[in-house]
Amino acid sequence: IGENKEKPYLLYFNIFSCVLNTNIIAIAQNGLKCPTPQVCVSSCPEASWTVEPRQFSQTVEQVFYAANRNFCLPGVPGNMQVLQSLQQELCPSFLLPSTPALGRCFPWTNSTVPELPGISNTSISQSISGLLDSLNARDISVKIFEDFAQSWYWILIALGLALVLSLLFILLLRLVAGPLVFVLIIGVLGVLAYGIYHCWEEYRVLRDKGASISQLGFTTNLSAYRNVQETWLAALIILAVLEGVLLLMLIFLRQRICIAIALLKEASRAVGYIMSTMFYPLVTFALLLVCIAYWAIIALFLATSGQPQYVFWAPNSSLPGCEKVPMNTSCDPMEQVNSSCPGLMCVFQGYQSTGLAQRSLFNLQIYAVLGLFWTINWVLALGQCVLAGAFASFYWAFHKPRDIPTFPLGSAFLRTLRYHTGSLAFGALILTLVQIARVILEYIDHKLRGAQNPLTRCILCCFKCCLWCLEKFIKFLNRNAYIMIAIYGKNFCVSAKNAFMLLMRNIVRVVVLDKVTDLLLFFGKLLVVGGVGVLSFFFFTGRIPSLGKTFENPQLNYYWLPIMVSILGAYLIASGFFSVFGMCVDTLFLCFLEDLERNDGSADRPYYMSKSLLKILGKKNKGTPGDKKRKK
Repeated sequence: IGENKEKPYLLYFNIFSCVLNTNIIAIAQNGLKCPTPQVCVSSCPEASWTVEPRQFSQTVEQVFYAANRNFCLPGVPGNMQVLQSLQQELCPSFLLPSTPALGRCFPWTNSTVPELPGISNTSISQSISGLLDSLNARDISVKIFEDFAQSWYWILIALGLALVLSLLFILLLRLVAGPLVFVLIIGVLGVLAYGIYHCWEEYRVLRDKGASISQLGFTTNLSAYRNVQETWLAALIILAVLEGVLLLMLIFLRQRICIAIALLKEASRAVGYIMSTMFYPLVTFALLLVCIAYWAIIALFLATSGQPQYVFWAPNSSLPGCEKVPMNTSCDPMEQVNSSCPGLMCVFQGYQSTGLAQRSLFNLQIYAVLGLFWTINWVLALGQCVLAGAFASFYWAFHKPRDIPTFPLGSAFLRTLRYHTGSLAFGALILTLVQIARVILEYIDHKLRGAQNPLTRCILCCFKCCLWCLEKFIKFLNRNAYIMIAIYGKNFCVSAKNAFMLLMRNIVRVVVLDKVTDLLLFFGKLLVVGGVGVLSFFFFTGRIPSLGKTFENPQLNYYWLPIMVSILGAYLIASGFFSVFGMCVDTLFLCFLEDLERNDGSADRPYYMSKSLLKILGKKNKGTPGDKKRKK
């Protein structure tokens, strides 16, 4: 169209500028293109050519147009001096033999290049690679944006489906928790039984063949051990032992499994009465975003607090007029660059990284990271304590739902902020110190990775393992301490001690409930994420026929992109919902243990647990406490 009519190819004046754009950050900063002038041409150059010094005083008409070198930008007058056109980057200073590809002129890597500094076959290959990176980044980013524009509402529908499935799964547990748990347990036993059968068949076949490990000997090829009878015999014994242990646990721990199922049903009831708790993770997510954004702003201010450094830079330092320019030396960006070197600029290089002030800035960055860990852990602790307070108000309501507070979640939130902020901060600080120690240890391991000996590697591995276990234990202790804080309102140390001693007195119940809950929530996540993932795959790949034009799948460049986004979103939604449900189960469990130890079923101290739990334990309330509404 217009001046570019019948000019289908794009020529880069200095393709070597593309070498600077071999990373995605540089590509984005330059608008996904090489920082060099580009012009549409009817044909690519076929021979090498360079402007000679004697041609600087001639005109563009004499050097370019008369020689049929129509490679200047449109509108360049023919009477302009060649030197002026080169300084203003209106015409190329050299040409390379090129071939058209992807609508652009790519130089030949095996051609004879002009004798200019910095130009060689290797640099041409690097330039082509940088140009392809730019084209790929631009093309991929545009396609990704198009796919999101075409499928965003279907992704929202998939996420809405994940939300509904998660909520339904939790609410329906009051009806199907018992059968579902036993079906899962029987499924695990069935898988182990099939494994025993398969190992026996393989062992019998290899035994009849006489394949023994004595014939094989020692080998590093682990797949070879599949063909000896001892391998399958060992696997058979291990699976048989596991099967026997699970059967014995199922027999002797059946009452505790029933208690765990009853607590799961009670947790489902609690969530049904206090539906607002299911959406509290949104508040936690918003607070976490505030903490991370605040840290990012502080880190950015600290990182840019040094003295900025500017240096001279030119796209091609070999051009006439650039010989005497001190490249990569300091310059003042406020002063105008007056030089005969084409494209000379005063560009930003970085911030000063030496000196006393910079060392102080590094210490402040460490302090900011410590603050980030602390605030994030405090926000998570706030969420746990608020949810625990809401669900504890459900358990200690004698007449449900009449005695449940009107706004249990809001009351718990205000109560936690008013009375328990310091306790949460102290617990978060303990966890933060352990996490910072892990980060420091990982940093040391990364720095010494190339020079460490096996003994050092073993010691570091042991330290990292110990700190990981310590962090897990502190998270477990803090979680239960926050529940006790929400119930009794005592300080962190007293609540942590009471929670730990209470759990240790009921360690078997703790283990059974924990494993049953983990099994059930794992199945729930698998159901939600797997269901949304399968439906997304069949929909976005067009494998669901007869949907009509209203529900027709969009035409996408990368169909896996909305599928992965839907699966990731479904996992996050399911994790958020099930984390609330897990907190509900843990809170009701501690309340249940406190109820058992502090009450005896009399009129003065009645049990607050549900009738199903009373029936399982063989207990009952001996009298009616009248209009008693709260635990004494």
